Formats: sequence, C-alpha cells, structure tokens
Amino acid sequence: MINKVVAGADEAISDIKNGSTLMLGGFGLCGIPENCIAALVRKGVKDLTCISNNAGVDDFGIGLMLQHRQVKKMISSYVGENAEFERQLLSGELEVELIPQGTLATRCMAAGYGMPAIFTPAGVGTEVAEGKETRNFNGKDYLMEYAFDADFALVKAWKGDTTGNLIFRATSRNFNPVMAMAGKITIAEVEELVEPGVFDPDHIHTPGVYVHRIFQGASYEKRIEQRTVRPRN
Repeated sequence: MINKVVAGADEAISDIKNGSTLMLGGFGLCGIPENCIAALVRKGVKDLTCISNNAGVDDFGIGLMLQHRQVKKMISSYVGENAEFERQLLSGELEVELIPQGTLATRCMAAGYGMPAIFTPAGVGTEVAEGKETRNFNGKDYLMEYAFDADFALVKAWKGDTTGNLIFRATSRNFNPVMAMAGKITIAEVEELVEPGVFDPDHIHTPGVYVHRIFQGASYEKRIEQRTVRPRN
C-alpha cells in the first residue's frame, strides 16, 4: 500500500521554488494550512502567485508571507482584514486579481476535472470582464474563465490517513476539497493522522488519489472571534 507520509512541513514543501503558483485552502481564519505557510516563511521562497479565497490577516496565514515580501501576485475574492496587503497593493508592490467567489471555486473545480475553461455570467459587463472572451448562450452573455494552473495545492484537513484520504471538519470544508483536486502536487496537513482502514469510506471528503504528500501538523492555533460585553453596573 502506498504511504504518502512525509516527516513534516519543511519536507513537504521542500521543492516549492521561487516563482511557483500555489493554491492555499481556507476561508477567513478557518482551515488554513498554517504549518505549510510557516515552512514557506522559513524557507524564504519568493515571487509566489497565491490563489486563495482571502489574503489572511496581518500576522496569520498568507499575511505572514506578505510581511516577508514573498508574494508577487494574489488571486482572491476577499482581501480585507490585512493592512500590509492594502499597503502593498496601493504602493504597487503587489499584483492583485480579484475574482467573484463562485468563479474562484468553479475555476478550481474545472482544474480538478481536467476542463480547460468554464463559462459564467458572473462579472459580465463589469471590470471583471475586461480582456476576456464573451459568448452568448440562449440569449445570455457568459464570460470564459480559464481553469487554474497551479503547481502546488496546500490544504488543511481535520483527519487523514497514510494513503492521503482526508476528512474535513465543519467550515474547514470550504476551498480545501476543490483545491486538493486541482493542484499538480497536493500537500495535505492534518490534525490527526491514522492508518488506512480507520475511516468509514462514506465519511471521506477527499479521496487519497488527489493527495501526494501528507503529514500531521505540529500545532494549530484556534483563533476565534472575540466577544466584548459591558461591565455590570
């Protein structure tokens, strides 16, 4: 049986080079491949194109790579909550491509399905459509959007087994499954790593056929929203 386990994040990302295109799973602060990101910061790889729903926050997620000037281009749907991202964008240091969230997800899916492109009505008649081919189907205009072409997909799951089968928990089942399908090389970090046969096959979200490397993360920061209440009178 194929064993896809590597020793840790540093080994998993060892062949990511300057100028690579990366998909990074996660939504806000949930389901972030934070161990892989920390390893990329340690390695110091630069000129990266990052495809992600968002750009992290100032001191977490992709925000850490932005602080170290490792990202050349961001392809995202939501880019708030990050002052350093804003500074680099406004200064012209960072190239940014904003994409409707559904289009982002569908371009990931298309890559996983082996489709070269998709047609979507999202963005027709807006700045999103500039320079893109438009076709009319049954009286309605659609933009042609290319499937993503990513060298690596970095995803984070709740549990995985040594053959690469993954289970995601709650909201972390966001962009992680579609990106796991789409990368030429998919690297999965998990909170718990088990032997084959432990999972009920019906509970597996991403089959191991899509995953090339897997490791158990050293630690995970459980960030939550902070609730503030008024003091009692």
